[in-house]
Amino acid sequence: MRFLFALLLIAARAGAQDLGPPPQFAPVDPLRAELGQLLFYDPILSGNRNISCATCHHPRFGTADGVALGLGEGGHGLGPARRATHTNQPEERIPRNAPGLWNLGAAEFTTMFHDGRLEADPDQPGGIRTPLGQDMVSGFDSVLSAQSMFPVLSGDEMAGQYSENEISRAVRQGLLAQPGGAWDRLAARVAAIPAYAERFAALDGPDQKITFTAISNLLADFIRFEWRADNSLFDQAMRGTADLPEAAARGMALFYGKAGCARCHAGWFQTDHRFHAIAMPQFGPGKRARFEDHARDTGRMRVTGDPGDAFAFRTPSLRNVVLTAPYGHSGAYPTLRGVIRHHADPVAGLQGYDRTKAALLPLDGAEDWHIMDSAEERARIAAANQLPPTQISPAEVDDLIAFLNSLTDNAERLGIPDTVPSGLPVDR
Repeated sequence: MRFLFALLLIAARAGAQDLGPPPQFAPVDPLRAELGQLLFYDPILSGNRNISCATCHHPRFGTADGVALGLGEGGHGLGPARRATHTNQPEERIPRNAPGLWNLGAAEFTTMFHDGRLEADPDQPGGIRTPLGQDMVSGFDSVLSAQSMFPVLSGDEMAGQYSENEISRAVRQGLLAQPGGAWDRLAARVAAIPAYAERFAALDGPDQKITFTAISNLLADFIRFEWRADNSLFDQAMRGTADLPEAAARGMALFYGKAGCARCHAGWFQTDHRFHAIAMPQFGPGKRARFEDHARDTGRMRVTGDPGDAFAFRTPSLRNVVLTAPYGHSGAYPTLRGVIRHHADPVAGLQGYDRTKAALLPLDGAEDWHIMDSAEERARIAAANQLPPTQISPAEVDDLIAFLNSLTDNAERLGIPDTVPSGLPVDR
């Protein structure tokens, strides 16, 4: 048995030797990370001062929110306990699952969101490509910083609805990065709080104006510092300073071998950063413009316009994956076992999907199952599938899960602050 285990471990290491250079992280000034921490947990950045970045990206839920599709504005509570308020019902669910934030500060993460609509692009002004326009990227020091512009401008996520506050009204009027627009108004809120003004002055000098991009850059510094996770048992095994348990070693051999997981989940962080269609079940409101009346989410195709990208979504990193359920761009699968079985036969998983297992929060979502109820829509998703069926036994699934557990490094450095300078409640 020991000889067989040694062979498995050697094979696993040999199969993973093409991981490439070790991950690179830019150094972070601890004072910047500490200020970014306060801003991350402070609801002051939401239109109605009731939602922080942490509401949907909370360490209690692996830096996500523990549900398939979240409730932003119009909700109260945290994670699976979040509910719609009686007086301020959400217009709809947030259309995609909240992704985890692990290792987004590593240099290789140059694409953000499930559809990659925000990307580093040296050919673009400011080095960033975004559908919001190139006049929106000046001042951000990275795509990790720039991604913060999306939730604060979304009515269903953080901005609120038109009649509720000055931020949402500015957004609906198209006043975003312009003088006096939504960004200026958010920055003015922060600047008006003495404790924030003092901290910004200590970092940047008393004459430096507090801007939205300065706030975003600090949020990125905090994420880069707080959720760096590159010392898992897997990392230690690859460095030769630890050994994987037998089941995890068998799972690693499967992952990089017969199961074919590493075709997409490649590299140190188990992602190729590319986009693949794997017939993931689709429910909820879908990703759509306000004038569109369908619930379809075509994924990467919405960005590129290429029909070949229909229903393709970015390969997620698998670091700390055991902490970030549910899985898939729609959060369709609440367990690792379920999503692994889907990968083994995506079309069968789509057609036989058990909707009673979906981790959907209570809401009067009349359109939640419009796509899955339509044979024509399911056929579209199935036709785009790029992943061939793979035979995996229940015991092999167990071993794959054991390997995925070895990718866990739930390191927190600063944690959740007791209070924030605005005095608003902190989601704990």
